[in-house]
Amino acid sequence: MTTRILKIILGLVLLVVLAGAAWLGTAGRPLLLIATGSTSQGLCEAAFVSHVDPDRVFREQHAPQMRGLAWAVRRHVDRTRREARVSVLGAFDARAVFRPGLGCLLVHGDGPVPEAAGFEPSPIASPYPDRVVGSDDPAVRAALERAFAEPDPAHPRNTKAVVVLHDGRLIAERYAPGYGPDTPIWAHSLTKSLTHALIGILVREGKLRLDQPAPIPAWRRVGDPHGSVTVDQLLRMDSGLPFDETDGVVNPLTRMAFLTRDMAGYAAGTPLAHPPGTHWAYGNLDYMLLGRVVTDAAGGSAVDAERFARRELFAPLGMAHTVIQTDATGSLAGFGGSYGTARDFARFGQLYLDDGVVDGRRILSAGWVAYSHSQTLDTGYGAGFWLNIKHDTRVPVWNAPWGMPQLPRDMYYARGAFGQYVVIVPSEKLVVVRMGISLDYGDHTGDLVAAIIQALHARPSP
Repeated sequence: MTTRILKIILGLVLLVVLAGAAWLGTAGRPLLLIATGSTSQGLCEAAFVSHVDPDRVFREQHAPQMRGLAWAVRRHVDRTRREARVSVLGAFDARAVFRPGLGCLLVHGDGPVPEAAGFEPSPIASPYPDRVVGSDDPAVRAALERAFAEPDPAHPRNTKAVVVLHDGRLIAERYAPGYGPDTPIWAHSLTKSLTHALIGILVREGKLRLDQPAPIPAWRRVGDPHGSVTVDQLLRMDSGLPFDETDGVVNPLTRMAFLTRDMAGYAAGTPLAHPPGTHWAYGNLDYMLLGRVVTDAAGGSAVDAERFARRELFAPLGMAHTVIQTDATGSLAGFGGSYGTARDFARFGQLYLDDGVVDGRRILSAGWVAYSHSQTLDTGYGAGFWLNIKHDTRVPVWNAPWGMPQLPRDMYYARGAFGQYVVIVPSEKLVVVRMGISLDYGDHTGDLVAAIIQALHARPSP
């Protein structure tokens, strides 16, 4: 009897092993490569872009998403080579390498790193004081205190930075331990709004038109249905490309970002799901293509693109610590590859609040800001920014709210995964930036901004 039971157990173990091996060789392979790729890039960025503790970033950002798999992850940050390597069960290796001035690049294999030397960017002067600016208003301080509170340890907010500008002045800011005014934080899809600005600069310079077919070489073939997609439709996400950020780990976004060397090429090769201009779908693919458009206009290489962004946008605004990373072909990752400080993004929000003008210099042409928050189809999205005008329906696929009903309807905002926000409220002359690692989006940014507005209204008249 004992021998028979042992044979049954061994047989079941063998079946599990064989099933596991089959899974790892098919459906499991892309999932694990996405896990190691995203983790290696995140740890590289933590160590060499943000200069924060990579182990802490792994605990807060990566391990919770892996659930029971985190124990099998092996990771190493090499500060001499300035790279991070990650594997699972000794396989599915991924490597991300830091390139000066360009951020981190996920390298597929052990081959040479494109533009490995990067470049030494000229320093950008910050318009802010060296010290952290605290508010003299108890109600504003209380609002920031609540933003950093952790009422539910099972669902941490992990707020890292809040910056408040009112009437163009920095009136309050706060940072988590280990973070500060000079700490670049992964901005995720706030990058799309940066890309919107860079496209706007090219339009102002006469190098692009909104109504022209998007200058994507792969789409210029006769008969290609992509050929009628315009720059405007890419910015508005009604290009006809599919909704690419679904609930599954393996989706068009993650395949593009972590499994593909040429991200813009992947995006360009994705079939249309709808006729252009007829259907809205959240589009990382759209903004990766726009990143390639900017790169081509700047000269074609990663260094060309980064220098263009710094010269035309970051330097005039005093965004001293912002970088938009690229793929291995040099294309700006215009969908989500940027790092910047909360102060940097506050300056960016102020640019839009001031109709594209900074210190008397017009960065964005007249009307570009209004275009950014003009409605796309019947949605709560504009062009590169979310709107606060649509509260009767929810975002398709995600089933998330379009806006923040507790805030004025003229509010519009940039939004990124894990709770990155640049909230612009023209009627209140207010910009609020919130950045963090909130995996379940439990950051309550609308409540934070509402509390700040209430506090400002309660102030006695000067």
